[in-house]
Amino acid sequence: MITGRRMTTNLLLTLLAAASTANARAGTSAAEPGIGVGPQYDTTHVYIKAADFDRFVGSFTATLGGKPSPRIPSVLTPTPSKAEFQYVWTPAGTLSTFAFSTPIPYPFGLERTGWLVTDLDRALKLARDNGAEVIVEKWPDPIGYDAIIQWPGGVKMQLYWHFNTPHYEPLEAIPETRVYLTRDLGDTFLHSILGFSQGRIVSDDRTADGAELGKPGETFRRVRLESSFGKMQVNVTDGHLPYPFGYEITGYEVKDLDAALAKATAHGVATLSPRFDGADRNSIIVEFPGGYIAELHQIRPRQVAITNRHDDN
Repeated sequence: MITGRRMTTNLLLTLLAAASTANARAGTSAAEPGIGVGPQYDTTHVYIKAADFDRFVGSFTATLGGKPSPRIPSVLTPTPSKAEFQYVWTPAGTLSTFAFSTPIPYPFGLERTGWLVTDLDRALKLARDNGAEVIVEKWPDPIGYDAIIQWPGGVKMQLYWHFNTPHYEPLEAIPETRVYLTRDLGDTFLHSILGFSQGRIVSDDRTADGAELGKPGETFRRVRLESSFGKMQVNVTDGHLPYPFGYEITGYEVKDLDAALAKATAHGVATLSPRFDGADRNSIIVEFPGGYIAELHQIRPRQVAITNRHDDN
């Protein structure tokens, strides 16, 4: 999360309190098992130029619904920097968006997501115990603490913890973190992330259709996971990927892919890949104004065979 200047601390606390109230469920929400709080609290990090901020946020919410928070000037890092920060809430997932007006300190900008945890010290120990590196040690912000970790294969993410956990409505569709890995470290990463997240493998297809990644006639290994942090698709490949595959870090589920694409196109979104119609989903890679690349997919209903029975009565 963020480290505010003294003058922005009260504003940030007010903003987050208002957001929590606006998104609060009636009554007390049930605690998630393990260290994950829930996928509605986990955000994709998007770094964007200030000149593209409004176009990007407007296009994203026009495509997926939802609304942005007010935009506030902030210090986002443990070392001096300046940026504009804005949450973007949608029914299909949440963004943390940043526009820096100073050079971005390393390794910020390389982390893919921010995951809210129930206890940051415990989460960092669990991450280390499962093979992750802590590449930015814990630092304080006005509402909690943050750290950045790196998993085997170079996958970077931010972990954060709040003094007071917000309470947001559950998402209508849980976004899917998309990870590309080599055959050398695919199993190592899976072992690490599952041990940390206490998640489970939903499917492990070692001969998935390569057309999903722009390589018809070939196969790759596709592993889908679920945990209290949400969904993840791990693509284990030979690294021979046509553009833009590998640049998308999140996949968003929509109810109607054609309708979502029509909205997206009307708001400046470019299509970067051929549409893929798979056995269980239809998908496509798009680029929003400002350069954010994402996957959109529609789940296809399972075909259930119906057998007519005839009684000889």
